[in-house]
Amino acid sequence: MDFVELRSGTSVAGDDIKAYYFQTKNNVDKYVYLMAGAHGDEVEGVYVLDKLFTWLKEEADINTPLVIVPILNVDGYRNGTRTNAGGVDLNRNFPSKSWSQEYQDEKYNSGPSPLSEPENKFLDKLFQKFPPKLIISFHSWKPMLNYNGECKEVAEYLHQFNHYEVCEEIEGHLCPGSLGDYAPEKYQCPVLTFECPLLKDELTLKDIWSENEEALKNLMQSEMLK
Repeated sequence: MDFVELRSGTSVAGDDIKAYYFQTKNNVDKYVYLMAGAHGDEVEGVYVLDKLFTWLKEEADINTPLVIVPILNVDGYRNGTRTNAGGVDLNRNFPSKSWSQEYQDEKYNSGPSPLSEPENKFLDKLFQKFPPKLIISFHSWKPMLNYNGECKEVAEYLHQFNHYEVCEEIEGHLCPGSLGDYAPEKYQCPVLTFECPLLKDELTLKDIWSENEEALKNLMQSEMLK
């Protein structure tokens, strides 16, 4: 597949935020987004998307319009921190109805105002130029497929392969100002938060990709994303 590199965004520290898109031959008005690295210390999700993106570029032959954001929080990824260089949790900074300036832990700092961070401003500009029809956001926490909006069937499809828990609500874990709240509200676009397992108990990045490779490749080639 021939991806086109888009004009980069700029992080708090001035680094480039890369993004790519694939346009089908047919006229389309909405895109499937694949993104990772909203939290810079979640290397597992970044790795899985990197492997998937490599396969899409080098081997895949599909007809789904795509936008890829390999690492949204480039400063946090470089520094090994959840937050960006301004100390803000990007997944608490979106201007959803749930956004709140109150937080109990610095790692959940939602920023001085909704959409205050340049990384999220860049992502939102992409949404405006390339309207999303589904966003799959790769994270790392515990094996889970958390869906917001009308994408339960996608989560259940993936579950057939990787057996990750499928859930709509995460008990005791509120995410005010999250992408999962914002995109369905603003763009009527569902969000699947794809939580990869953490590196522990001798689990490697290659192991995590291996348990998800079949699921993701089959999904990308299925009719569900067309």
